Amino acid sequence: MVSFVSRPQGASSGASVLQPANPFSVAEPMLKPADILTGLIPRLIPELIPLSDQERSQWCDRTLPANPLFGTDGIRGCVGELLTAALALKVGFWTGQILRQQVLRPQAQQFDPADGTAAACEVHIGPVIIGQDSRSSSDMLAMALAAGLTAAGVDVWNVGLCPTPGVAYLVSTTHAIGGVMISASHNPPQDNGLKIFGAAGTKIPKALQQDIEQGIRGAHAVFSPVVQLGRSEHRPELIEAYVLSLRESLSVDSLQGLKIVLDLAWGASAVLAPMVFRALGAELICLHDRPDGQQINVNCGSTHLHRLQEAVRGHGADLGFAFDGDADRVLAVDHQGQVVDGDYILYLWGSHLRELGQLPGNTIVTTVMANLGFERAWQATGGQFVRTAVGDQHVQAEMDGLGAMLGGEQSGHILCRHYGLTGDGLLTALHLAELLQTSGSSLADLVAGSFKTYPQLLRNVRVEDRDQRLHWQKCAPLMAAIASAEAEMGDRGRILVRPSGTEPLIRVMVEAEDAERVEYWTGHLAEAVEVHLVGRS
Repeated sequence: MVSFVSRPQGASSGASVLQPANPFSVAEPMLKPADILTGLIPRLIPELIPLSDQERSQWCDRTLPANPLFGTDGIRGCVGELLTAALALKVGFWTGQILRQQVLRPQAQQFDPADGTAAACEVHIGPVIIGQDSRSSSDMLAMALAAGLTAAGVDVWNVGLCPTPGVAYLVSTTHAIGGVMISASHNPPQDNGLKIFGAAGTKIPKALQQDIEQGIRGAHAVFSPVVQLGRSEHRPELIEAYVLSLRESLSVDSLQGLKIVLDLAWGASAVLAPMVFRALGAELICLHDRPDGQQINVNCGSTHLHRLQEAVRGHGADLGFAFDGDADRVLAVDHQGQVVDGDYILYLWGSHLRELGQLPGNTIVTTVMANLGFERAWQATGGQFVRTAVGDQHVQAEMDGLGAMLGGEQSGHILCRHYGLTGDGLLTALHLAELLQTSGSSLADLVAGSFKTYPQLLRNVRVEDRDQRLHWQKCAPLMAAIASAEAEMGDRGRILVRPSGTEPLIRVMVEAEDAERVEYWTGHLAEAVEVHLVGRS
């Protein structure tokens, strides 16, 4: 590895950032407190220096769309349009910059010049862990990301194909300073995305997202100079630790006797999920069970359940599970082929944890999309029901603030802090299957004894104009239509209109006590979106 030193303080901004040091040097000289105080150790103290014109042209892009890069779940878009190798390179560089500063600044603040020699010598920057789903574009984006990260002075461990929660787990259990998952979750094959995690294994907060984006857009006038370039290593063996953590969260042979169908969506769980379920004793039938970047999520997985339903009924299975492309969410199907969504999973798992005394405050955290029937049933048992904005990062933040142990989304992102820090489809499926096995009942019976959902209908209206999507609330005719619907339903139902954070859609959701009212108002409001935002007559 060739070492580099930073541009000297006061040097011209046109000077090169990286200047080769002695490549034959084996050990760095002992550091003295005076060196620290004069700012000559940027590895310890991340001194910020001006960006030169050359650096700005290399690491910044002022031609990006004005709308924010980061959406509900990281950066996501069509590959070759928004998401390119050039953008991934810049995301990698500025992610490395920001994550390095997060590590270095606290250590610099704790430094005591009186006995600083040893402390300074022990400073280490951990790696950033990269994982990916099976999309054809994921390899290209991984290489570009790694190039940017290593240029920022950060080592990279690329674990290859793995679920998103696998990256989060490895970051949280190693000395890594962060992670990036390359996936567009449930989106079609032509899309991809970048989900960024901090050192705790949780998705980085909005403030850090904004820091990264400002760097990419050239809004940062300064940056932290690189002392030593990072290295990139392929570390697929690391994912074994995540697999072991899944197995150890359940008792041995806890799924013995269960016949389960898995729809693996040609995605990130295609290799790992069958391995774990079989190791715990389940009899499996697997659908779409190899990584295939051309078919990921196409008419399969958690957003297309018909094939799973048919397979469960056809094979006489006890239940089935469908994962999305990166396996951070899961939906279930009972032996009759009926869908069991995230609301039911939360209710059943929450009830089980409450019986065990493992649900503080009897609290479940979910989102505005959760069914009203779920809310009223849980509250009727004396439980606390907390709603957040859509997105598992919002659920996670609220859980952190409340000290809650269980939360998630109707779409199947389930977080249980007894076992992890992020949504995990495999973990959720395993524990729901174990719950079913220990109960001695069918999943259909457990659902029937939980709550009755209010009729709920979701319509997606495609709105290509991003500005129209993000500022839909400024459309007076649409707001008037929503107000009219809310006034008519009163407390017998509710309406939610929102832009998707991952696709060019406006989502219109209506739920009420009777299906006829739901159908009417959903159609009426979806038509209002088409007329006033899309321009269809």
